[in-house]
Amino acid sequence: MKALKSISTWLTNKYIIASLAFIAWITFFDRNDLFTLLQRRRELNDLQATKADFTNKIKQERKELNQLQSDPAILEKYGREKYYMKRDNEDLFIIPSEGKKAGN
Repeated sequence: MKALKSISTWLTNKYIIASLAFIAWITFFDRNDLFTLLQRRRELNDLQATKADFTNKIKQERKELNQLQSDPAILEKYGREKYYMKRDNEDLFIIPSEGKKAGN
């Protein structure tokens, strides 16, 4: 009986009631509640991973660009592989690989 009386005094204390109401409001009902915070943190992590991927791609592209601007042999190789360019006295035969369908 004494424990029940002790619990009821805690529950009737206006400061504890106000604190519990405040915690419930912040956790569930506020515009920036706990669930929204977790969702935004997940989105932030995804965006940071995407940023890192794009940063790596930009570094690779800049490296490739520097190579293309400095070495004519690499420029010729790039043109032949990517754009199927050829010299005037050459014939070009495109053989599709088995992994790709003809026409793609």
